[in-house]
Amino acid sequence: MMVYPLLFGLGLWEILLIALVILLLIGGRRIPELMHGIGKGINNYKKGLNEVDDQSPSHPSEKK
Repeated sequence: MMVYPLLFGLGLWEILLIALVILLLIGGRRIPELMHGIGKGINNYKKGLNEVDDQSPSHPSEKK
């Protein structure tokens, strides 16, 4: 049986064990709140990147 590392050299069973521990520590009821907060953070990060792109000049000025 071949085992492929999935994430940072961790296998499937290690990732499932970590997810189970997180579920036990946080509790099932708070996970949707946590995911909502993470989603909002990612959206704010993307908006910030787009604002920086909008503020940068599209054509760099040529210097002679």
